[in-house]
Amino acid sequence: MDIGRRIYYELATGNVIQDTGERSGSVIETTNEQDFETYVSLAERIPETVGCLQLEYGEYAQDFAECNGYRVDVSNDIHSLLFSHPDPNEPELPPIYRKPLSGEVAEVKEQQALMQAALDDLILGGGL
Repeated sequence: MDIGRRIYYELATGNVIQDTGERSGSVIETTNEQDFETYVSLAERIPETVGCLQLEYGEYAQDFAECNGYRVDVSNDIHSLLFSHPDPNEPELPPIYRKPLSGEVAEVKEQQALMQAALDDLILGGGL
């Protein structure tokens, strides 16, 4: 069985409180209540002030491997992960949090496919 990570965060700020990590093999999925009993960082919190993102196993794997930090965007109703990636030219700069790079790549590929389809229609439609 493969279990994705749970990321618990402060609803007010988006700061990550606890990342349960991914688990696989002979593991049992826990409930949020069990996590609040197990992790000290959660036990000292009021549950109503804490949000939770449940990720699929392997979701954002490359983003987690390459980032130097992450947080949750709480600026709208749809809370989502933001990652910071180090700038090799200026590693001292404070982190800048962005949407996952894997998501940005998928958006660029989708836009490219739409533009290619429009160009194909223009070329094929213009020659008739």
